[in-house]
Amino acid sequence: MIVTNYYKLISNFNKVKKLNTKNASNYFLGLLRIALGWIFLWPFLDKMFGLGYTTRSSKAMIYGNSPTYGFLNFGTGTWFGHLFANMSSNGPNQIGVVDILFMLGLFAVGTAFILGIAMRIAGYGGAMLMGFLYLAVLPFIQETDHNPILDDHIIYGLAALYFAHSKASNFVGLGNKWKNLEIVKNNRVLS
Repeated sequence: MIVTNYYKLISNFNKVKKLNTKNASNYFLGLLRIALGWIFLWPFLDKMFGLGYTTRSSKAMIYGNSPTYGFLNFGTGTWFGHLFANMSSNGPNQIGVVDILFMLGLFAVGTAFILGIAMRIAGYGGAMLMGFLYLAVLPFIQETDHNPILDDHIIYGLAALYFAHSKASNFVGLGNKWKNLEIVKNNRVLS
């Protein structure tokens, strides 16, 4: 009796172990997607509400300040610096179209990644946003303490593209429910 129960226990443990290994990697993939979403959503929250990390509360967008003015005018000393400076608003206390688009992009990509919805649009949008930020700083042109070629913008952009084509939204999120919506079934780009 004891030996039989022992073999049943070992047999069941091996089945659970195989199942959990596969599920664990899927859940870690889902957690990685959420972490990347938080990387996009955090700057939105900090710039919108001035949480005091990179944006002082007096410089928050809710008080009429531009979240991109300083970076576009003073942080882009590269080949494309003049292009990005021309995109900025007329002053630090004016909100322009680029400010609104930048903040909407951060919010939409971050929220989509965290929830696991609209991953294709969010993935390509996030990669495009990271591509523009990389062009704005071009680390191999400016003096940097970091890797002069491969910086975090490239890594985040590649991860965003990966999530656009992976099944990571099926784990730890609303991806399965989202994909079963009729509008998403009829419009693959929304998946």
